[in-house]
Amino acid sequence: MQLLRIMDLIDQKILRTLTAEGRIPNLELAARVGLSPSACLRRVQELERQGIIKGYRAVIDPARIGITFTAYVTVGLNQHTKAAQEAFERAVARAPQVRECHNITGTVEYLLRVEAADLAAYKHFHTEILGALPQVDRLTTYVVMGSPKDDRA
Repeated sequence: MQLLRIMDLIDQKILRTLTAEGRIPNLELAARVGLSPSACLRRVQELERQGIIKGYRAVIDPARIGITFTAYVTVGLNQHTKAAQEAFERAVARAPQVRECHNITGTVEYLLRVEAADLAAYKHFHTEILGALPQVDRLTTYVVMGSPKDDRA
């Protein structure tokens, strides 16, 4: 495995800026971080080559596409085996309502971020899809009331 170079303050500024504005022109990015455009472009390309920058995404307003319900769901499995985990992970990978799936420590195995059109659509997903998985032992839903800070891109 190749060792990554140590990131300096300029790399950190580049990453912060690109996280907030992924489509910023290189000329403007260079001015903000205090580099020439060519030096800035080389740094961005190196961050991409090293896999530090994994890609660029559009940030979509869920309400504008009919998604008005977001919840975090903890999931406890009924078996603590690799096979049960893999089966559960395959199932949630196929569920478009699951926007994030994290294997966590604690009293449950997973934390999901779920988006649905509304409460009725979530109830259907909760009961007919997630709750019907044979690996699932318990579910706890935390409904998002608002998101005063959300840095996900």
